[in-house]
Amino acid sequence: MTAFKFRKKDWLHFTPAIAIIIYRLVIYVYDSSLSGFNDTQNGYLKINLDELYVQSIYGIFSYFQNLLYLAFTFQLFYIYRKKIKEFFSNTYKLELNWILSFLILYAILFLYDFIQTIINEYIVELSYLQQWWMNFYMALIIIYVGVKGFFTDTTKLQKLNFSFAPNRVSIPEISDKEKPFSKEAITNLHTLMIDQKPYLNPDLNLADLAKQTNMTRAQLSETINSGFGINFNDFINKYRVDEFKQLLKEDKHQKLSLLGLAFECGFNSKATFNRVFKKITDFSPTDYLKSKNVV
Repeated sequence: MTAFKFRKKDWLHFTPAIAIIIYRLVIYVYDSSLSGFNDTQNGYLKINLDELYVQSIYGIFSYFQNLLYLAFTFQLFYIYRKKIKEFFSNTYKLELNWILSFLILYAILFLYDFIQTIINEYIVELSYLQQWWMNFYMALIIIYVGVKGFFTDTTKLQKLNFSFAPNRVSIPEISDKEKPFSKEAITNLHTLMIDQKPYLNPDLNLADLAKQTNMTRAQLSETINSGFGINFNDFINKYRVDEFKQLLKEDKHQKLSLLGLAFECGFNSKATFNRVFKKITDFSPTDYLKSKNVV
């Protein structure tokens, strides 16, 4: 995963905060210069400009800003989930579902705060204790994210070089010096999958398979995407499902459970196996077993 580098245009995200700081300083400098400021701590601009107009406008702006960033974050997360399927054959442990949980909780909390503000401003004034729960829930979410993030192993992701940006491709395009995919490349790849069965390795990724096929990652990805019409993840898992079906025909399910057979075929989680098998066959593993009368 590419390391984040702070760019000049990234300062634009801090423009509202910088503007507010400057605005507050201007109000303070002006109001503190007026007589009587030390007694009230609220000067002319604070009362007649900030509290009367700016705070309401800023509150509305903050809600729209948070909503926009929340939407962008959901977008980037689903782009990430989509792109890791171009690199990994088993993605369950890399899907970072705890981030999705955080985003959903944050969205709920955002709605909770919005409703609370409407009630406080236009219906009935809420007490400090009633509004305090918002801060308590936010603290719990922050702790949850911190703990999950600290214990999440991102070693595999750090070895990859792809962008989350929706307007960028995650795998470099094939250069003029590289040959695009061909029918021969498709045949050779299929032969390798049948003969050597690299899909049995649960940690198989695009880079590993590219080395075995003597292709670059870009060439292999293009061969799979254009030649087979699917992404890397679906390509590998299709062979795993076929292997699972073959083991059923050989009555291997008499000695191992269905999950045990799935692990033998290269899957590394029950959730992934069930999801993939259902997607490819339209059956759950158990229903498929019954439909084929494999007992």
